[in-house]
Amino acid sequence: MTNPNDTYRHQGMRKKLVDELREKGIVDENVLGAMQRVPRHLFFDSAFLDRAYEDKAFPIGEGQTISQPYTVAYQSSLLNLKKGEKVLEIGTGSGYQAAVLFEMGAKVFSIERQRKLYEKTKPLLANIGYTGVKTFYGDGFEGLPTFAPFDKILITAGAAELPQKLLAQLKPGGIMVIPMGDNVQLMKRFTRLPDGGLAEETFDSFKFVPLLHGKVNGSKTQ
Repeated sequence: MTNPNDTYRHQGMRKKLVDELREKGIVDENVLGAMQRVPRHLFFDSAFLDRAYEDKAFPIGEGQTISQPYTVAYQSSLLNLKKGEKVLEIGTGSGYQAAVLFEMGAKVFSIERQRKLYEKTKPLLANIGYTGVKTFYGDGFEGLPTFAPFDKILITAGAAELPQKLLAQLKPGGIMVIPMGDNVQLMKRFTRLPDGGLAEETFDSFKFVPLLHGKVNGSKTQ
């Protein structure tokens, strides 16, 4: 989608970033194409605007970050996403990952536990043009049972435990991608088998902010 604040210069910087991701081993053209289209700089605070297309994570407030593009591409690739699939994202954050999933053809449902981030990101996505992304303020561990089951579930924070309520919202044949561990996480992919069991695969190590229970309303947890 076109945006008047997305210049040819920005598009050129994105192409350079995508070429860098390809060199780092990202081969899924659906992922790379989506990241070529999403104007990452529009998700940034002005202080970091000039660095929006570096392959780095940056702060977005409330102790959270906009993920490193490589991490976004890596997680998105593991989903094996097909157009039209329902994806539940845990941890909306800046909204960048949700926009990438949307550009890949997903029906995106995203939960954010930080009220301030939710109130900032929901209108931001709409203003950029991602009105199809459905965002919710809530506890990520609870998921969205009203909209379940989901084809894919993506967790964008490090989990010390496997969230059972989320697994229950995954379709047979569905995939959950989740970083697991304390200080450093191993990226894991769980596939729901026809008999209800789970197939587990382990990939590379990453460092995420922790996945926490509950909701944060300003400075209070409710």
